[in-house]
Amino acid sequence: MINPLPGLPLVESPLFPMLKASQGLTAEEERIGISLHEKGFAVFEFPDAELDARIARIQDNLQPRYGIDFNDPRSDKTSGEHRIQDAWKFDEDVRAIAANETVLDLLSKLYGRRAFPFQTLNFPVGTQQEIHSDSVHFSSLPERFMCGVWLAMEDVGPNAGPLFYHPGSHRWPIMTNALIGRRGFGSTLNSAQDPYGAAWRALCAVDAAPAETFLARKGQALIWCANLLHGGTHQDDPSQTRWSQVTHYYFNDCIYYTPAFSDEALGRLDLRNLVAISDELPRPNFYMGEILDTSSKRRAGRRESIRQRLVKYLRR
Repeated sequence: MINPLPGLPLVESPLFPMLKASQGLTAEEERIGISLHEKGFAVFEFPDAELDARIARIQDNLQPRYGIDFNDPRSDKTSGEHRIQDAWKFDEDVRAIAANETVLDLLSKLYGRRAFPFQTLNFPVGTQQEIHSDSVHFSSLPERFMCGVWLAMEDVGPNAGPLFYHPGSHRWPIMTNALIGRRGFGSTLNSAQDPYGAAWRALCAVDAAPAETFLARKGQALIWCANLLHGGTHQDDPSQTRWSQVTHYYFNDCIYYTPAFSDEALGRLDLRNLVAISDELPRPNFYMGEILDTSSKRRAGRRESIRQRLVKYLRR
């Protein structure tokens, strides 16, 4: 069956229950798709026969960069750097996990557009990050063509700051600057998610379903939708590690931008210039098959045209 709503990711479309039978999904792919559709996340076993060896090499390679004494079991593992961004640029195993072809094929089937990885984050401990949605950091036009995959590189116990998430919150309103009464374009923030915290907490307060915690086993991975509210619980035992890797994925034929620093209604987008980890080739901003001209001259011209029209209107 032809999808009449191609501007929505397949798994986030209200038509997914009707369309999934025609997508050639395996039983496991369908299970993952149903979980994403209904809950906003799905757990699966990461498909890499060399995963244990990769994890060991990544740990050996990255340990010196965190400034943490990993050899002392009693040391405070939360005292150093909590993450390394884009280690794929110098670590082939980080890159191999991010560019895993089976995962790319899975995401491409479930979203209806070809997936590509664009960012990695490697953690030795829990993030202890407050509840948030990735959609304020990474968004697309059409919306929701972004997802994250978190991989547990060791068993995660309740005292190591495991992940938590609100099932079904991917269906809640996507936070934008317009929704909270804020201008974003050209602004500066210590954290891109800070302005939205009160709104997210308010939504959680009226939701009857409590947050869930993910006590992952080594080798388990979690896919989450762009708008799923999630975070990291408090790490009760700072001597524990919580090795993990997050890979963020976009999908072809979209505009890629950061909503926290954008005003969509005015056409002022904080656009991203991306390179795909899988082939290290640029992924330009597209809209319905046409490359978006993001040159500063053209952007300035469009903004000036808007100003000119506004001045003329006010002078009437």
